[in-house]
Amino acid sequence: MARKTRADKYEIIQRKLEGAARWRDEMGYDNLWRRMNDLYRGKHWPRTTATQDLVAVNLAFSTINVIAPSVSVNYPKVIVSPNKEENQDRATFVEAVINYLWRHHDFRKPFQRAVKDFLIFGHGWLKVGWKFVEQERMLGEAERDEMFQTAVNEMDAFALEDPFMAGELPDNAQVAADIPTTSMTVVEDQPFVERVSPFDIFVDPEATCIDDAKWIAQRIIRPLEEAKKDKRYKASARRNLSADSLLNPIFGATDRQEQERFLMDEERTVVFEFYDIEENTMSVIPQSGAEFLVDPTPMPYAYGQPFVMMRNYDVPDYFYPMGDLESIESLQLELDKTRSQLVNARKRYARKYLFHERSFGPEGREALESDQDGRLVPVVDENKSLHEVVIPMPQTPLSADVYNFSAIIEEDINTVSGVSEYARGQMPEIRRTATEASIIADAGNSRVAEKLAIVEISIAHVARRVVQVMQQFMTGEQMARVAVAGPQDMFITYTRDDIVGEFDFSVEAGSTQPINDTVRRRQAVELMQALAPFVGTVVDPAALVRYVLQNSFGVKDPDKFLMQQQPMVPEGGEAPQGAPQGMPPGGMPMGANGAPPVPQDLMRQFQNQMGLGSQP
Repeated sequence: MARKTRADKYEIIQRKLEGAARWRDEMGYDNLWRRMNDLYRGKHWPRTTATQDLVAVNLAFSTINVIAPSVSVNYPKVIVSPNKEENQDRATFVEAVINYLWRHHDFRKPFQRAVKDFLIFGHGWLKVGWKFVEQERMLGEAERDEMFQTAVNEMDAFALEDPFMAGELPDNAQVAADIPTTSMTVVEDQPFVERVSPFDIFVDPEATCIDDAKWIAQRIIRPLEEAKKDKRYKASARRNLSADSLLNPIFGATDRQEQERFLMDEERTVVFEFYDIEENTMSVIPQSGAEFLVDPTPMPYAYGQPFVMMRNYDVPDYFYPMGDLESIESLQLELDKTRSQLVNARKRYARKYLFHERSFGPEGREALESDQDGRLVPVVDENKSLHEVVIPMPQTPLSADVYNFSAIIEEDINTVSGVSEYARGQMPEIRRTATEASIIADAGNSRVAEKLAIVEISIAHVARRVVQVMQQFMTGEQMARVAVAGPQDMFITYTRDDIVGEFDFSVEAGSTQPINDTVRRRQAVELMQALAPFVGTVVDPAALVRYVLQNSFGVKDPDKFLMQQQPMVPEGGEAPQGAPQGMPPGGMPMGANGAPPVPQDLMRQFQNQMGLGSQP
């Protein structure tokens, strides 16, 4: 087989991208995602000049924003385990570093945005990599003077060591002329995690999941002038870059692209980062052009392509899963129609009156149409009784079935989405028993638990890649802040050698979920009740109180609340002077079995402070 030329490789990649775009369009994915986006934003009606009122009861928005905080509101607690026993201490160190980086770089933000994509579109994309950015800056006069003086001192020292070469050294004027006026400053040299729009990712149409995809590509929209100055691109290809229409019929359109008409101040160009998984190469091509911006080169990252995909409801044999809005779209639109009909019917059948026009003068007509309470209406026709002058117009009341139908649709939406009226913060119209409410809540929680597991697995994948990319590119010393027992955190320094090795990554279950203080404190009381029979035998009472203070009340330094133990009495000795009768050396009264009694008073004190009352 003949070796492919650079032009051949370029043409192959271009055909793959165009084929993937056509496949996505013909399968209706682009249109589906735009509809789901509009559904979430409350754009449920077409743009029309309809004279009727159009109502959007946006339960789609409510559904997403009930689920999203349940799975990704807090920072995760990443757990790192060693693959080898000798890496145990290093795993603990890596765990502290990755949890610090997650907070310091605020990786939670791109994750929360990707979770919204995951719920709305059925999938979300995250990109993990290393960012190295240098910027050119002007040197100040003081900096240039310092550089000049350093150069002069070095020449003087060289002249003393080798007088014969002193005559060949440049004079001060030449040295001053050689001092640079600018310097390159490293602005960023760190790992990054960013959310990528589902509209901007193109994949191998033959794939059913990201693991069996032969290639994956990202579309990037950049200001034209910025792209032309990017030194990562080949100089010849940069010069040939041109402004692109963002509304390319082949590659579809997003809301961002539809803003093109408003971006008159700055031209933009579109480029594609193409990751060939089979060949293990990465390249960059322009949307319109005939030359690589970056020739196919080995993958920049040791772990291969940089994308992590969160999948919602998988559909067998299909690459793209379903989102939470797709199954309720028709119900949402039907609910909007029903509510709009109710609003317009209420207006159409508002109370109206029949009246004799000649019975009122101008003043009476004005008073009759006025909304002023208690206003008198003069009647000029004395030949008719007042009940003949104005009579109510017969009305055809709306059927109660119309109102019931709206309630049925809402119930269907709750059933299909798995988000109950309780989760939406509503009081149900139908009074349910505690058992029924518990069943409904458990059903909703099972849906959330499944999504939470997907999010936690994705966080673990991202954490692994962040550590891997640091092992690959990190230079010099870095600093991390680690939470330790006590009021102050500890700062540690580390190098790449401190984090090398292979590790397993997981996420502490439920650590990304919202913290319910009432539930957490109730659980603390239940824990104390469960462990009470074992206090003093196999459970350390001080450790139990310390745990409750830390995890239920957020006390960072619980030791300041705990009594210091008194010294133990040697065998055959006497109790310390001043110790009360019946007190053991540790200061706690002994029970019948020689162990400290159950701390019931302490438990009741916790219950009262939590406002939970006594527990059975």
